[in-house]
Amino acid sequence: MDVLFRKKKIIFIYIAAILFLYTTPAPAAEALRISAASALLMDAGTGQVLYEHQGYKRREPASLTKIMTAIIALEYGHREEIVVIGKEPASISVGQELRLERGDRLSLENLIKAALLYSANDSTVAIAQHVAGSQERFIELMNNRALILGALDTRFANTNGYHHPNHYTTAHDLAVITRYALSNSDFAGIVRLPRATIYWADGKKEKPVANTNSLVRENSYEGIMGVKTGTTIRAGNCLVAAAERNGRTLIAVILHSRNRFRDAVELLDYGFNDLPQVAVTGSGEVVGRVPVTGGLKDQVEALCPKEVNLHLSDQDLKELTRKIIAAGPLEAPVKEGQEIGTVVFMLKGRELTRSVLVAAGRVEKPGLLHRISSML
Repeated sequence: MDVLFRKKKIIFIYIAAILFLYTTPAPAAEALRISAASALLMDAGTGQVLYEHQGYKRREPASLTKIMTAIIALEYGHREEIVVIGKEPASISVGQELRLERGDRLSLENLIKAALLYSANDSTVAIAQHVAGSQERFIELMNNRALILGALDTRFANTNGYHHPNHYTTAHDLAVITRYALSNSDFAGIVRLPRATIYWADGKKEKPVANTNSLVRENSYEGIMGVKTGTTIRAGNCLVAAAERNGRTLIAVILHSRNRFRDAVELLDYGFNDLPQVAVTGSGEVVGRVPVTGGLKDQVEALCPKEVNLHLSDQDLKELTRKIIAAGPLEAPVKEGQEIGTVVFMLKGRELTRSVLVAAGRVEKPGLLHRISSML
């Protein structure tokens, strides 16, 4: 479709941050009684990984695939557009479906709702053909976006999560993708709905659907805000769940679980209740020095202009390290408050977060008299 070519610009937000935000958690999986083969908890605000068990192991995502399908549809299409159902979507008869018929007309928004809430497989095929002209071209968009977001262990081969040897992801990558998806207000608004009605454009047909995520459908977890379930024989029971409390959003990813909802609650409770927020630097705190050339002083104190907070266990706080990276060769004169580098906070060799550093004071160039006296 023309809309695909009108939107050639790819959104590059989060690239650098996502590529660096990897961390090793404090507790063992057994301590949290997680039944999932892979599990990961991420702070959506910072990207900090708070817990992981096999979080970087490739696994099948089942219908969690539809998170990416929906975000591509929302970015490359228009919600109010009418989609005319073709032969291929109408022939889908595997798993959950709307039972679309050839010639049916629905808005793109209704198809996205069906995919995210009801997990309708036929709706994802209709979405792909409408937005990109074919499933193959739509899948290219999905894979390109995964790469841009830093989901480097993800590969999509379809739009709905059917088994395919080249269709895989990790718990970490799904958290990265979900973090990005939740920044889209349309996506966030849909996945938090407990129920909805899917309307056909001619008004002759409608289908009430309930969110497959029981935490949302039954409002059984404080602050729950979505996101998606997935189930196949190979992938097992999967879930991405997000919740917000006191302005803080956490994302729990559960793959191949015996009890995905209990596992998600266990992770979210751990993140909200058992990991205190710790100020690792205060506002205006000097954290080191940066070398200066050609000045009256050969170095300048570097300070963090803002407080830096992380959620850490007591043990992780003891093992936290920081590294100062200069912005480049720093030459006098240096102004107070001038950006001079970055401080990187590390845990067990992996980056948690970073903050800009500014000069705590001035460094002047030597004047004429100083240069003369230095030669005497």
